[in-house]
Amino acid sequence: MAMKNPPHPGGIVRRQCLEPLGLSVTKAAEAIGVARQTLSELLNERTGVSIEMAIRLSKAFGSTPETWLGLQMAYDL
Repeated sequence: MAMKNPPHPGGIVRRQCLEPLGLSVTKAAEAIGVARQTLSELLNERTGVSIEMAIRLSKAFGSTPETWLGLQMAYDL
């Protein structure tokens, strides 16, 4: 059975949230209420989605925190 490598949630945020809306990292960070560096680290796959970040992403982009945490869990496994 072939192993699947789920994408990092940071890439999903970039491709499905920021790019379609034409948001820069700075503007997106302001919108979700985090420092630019914090969001940049997620987008560049240097950090994962925390519970707090999952809540912020869900409020800003219309998903649920469980969705973001599930993506992170799938990536981590």
